[in-house]
Amino acid sequence: MTAPSPTARPPGVRPRWLLAAPVLVTVAALIVVPYVNILVMSFRVPSTTKPYLPGFTFGNYTKALADPDFFYFELLFDTLRLALTITFLCLVVAYPVAFHLARTTSRWKGVLYALVLSPLLVGVVIRSFGWIILLANNGLINQSLKAWGMAPLPLMYNEFGVVLALVHVFLPFMILPLMGAIQGIDPRLEEAARSLGAGPAKVFWRVLFPLSMPGVQSGCILVFVLSCGAYVTPALLGAGRVHTMTTEVITLLDQFLWPFGAALALILSVVGLAAVAIYARLSGRLMRGLA
Repeated sequence: MTAPSPTARPPGVRPRWLLAAPVLVTVAALIVVPYVNILVMSFRVPSTTKPYLPGFTFGNYTKALADPDFFYFELLFDTLRLALTITFLCLVVAYPVAFHLARTTSRWKGVLYALVLSPLLVGVVIRSFGWIILLANNGLINQSLKAWGMAPLPLMYNEFGVVLALVHVFLPFMILPLMGAIQGIDPRLEEAARSLGAGPAKVFWRVLFPLSMPGVQSGCILVFVLSCGAYVTPALLGAGRVHTMTTEVITLLDQFLWPFGAALALILSVVGLAAVAIYARLSGRLMRGLA
């Protein structure tokens, strides 16, 4: 009797790739095909009366990358700067919240966790209008200031209002990865550091923060990518005064300049992915150096 071949499959066992087929089809239909369509669209000839004219051209990329006024470079820079600012503020605000949720033994932990997730249950448009009610020139905050005899503050139609609202929108995406990472850190490590004479600041920077770097990395990437593509909040709270690459792309689509808008969208995607790759590589080296 001959032994079965080590590569032979038992009867009825299908190849492993068949198990992944539903996921592969979904990714191809929802991600690959749209990106290919955008790529092809970016090489089409623009038209103001229909999506595009016959033929292909490199003119859309030339117009964006060789702009003598550097308008689109400044727009890209402002978009990345805004995304980095939002990411940093989310990290600063989210870390103490995530630490408390990860270490608290209070019976209200479930309620606190629900409060963190509650913004995700409300649409971003509704949340933006909520901030408009608070920050508008005649909003709740400025009306209160006027009632107290103080001058109103410019809280909206500028970067301040957009950043504040987007930090609120994306904060849960920073808290959840951080909380998961902090929960995986043994509290006895911090106790050991304190018993050796380390103060609270040194315990945080030498023990807690390095060990929570996987959560920091995940949260920062999530918030940065979402901030780069944010449109509704900058459009509503910026009211056309806060320009990003995303708002410019939507404006071009409204003007039927679909190929040029597709080119700008791809440029933002490539630069954003490059920034994420650089950050992931640097933070990965940092984590290996701290290990």
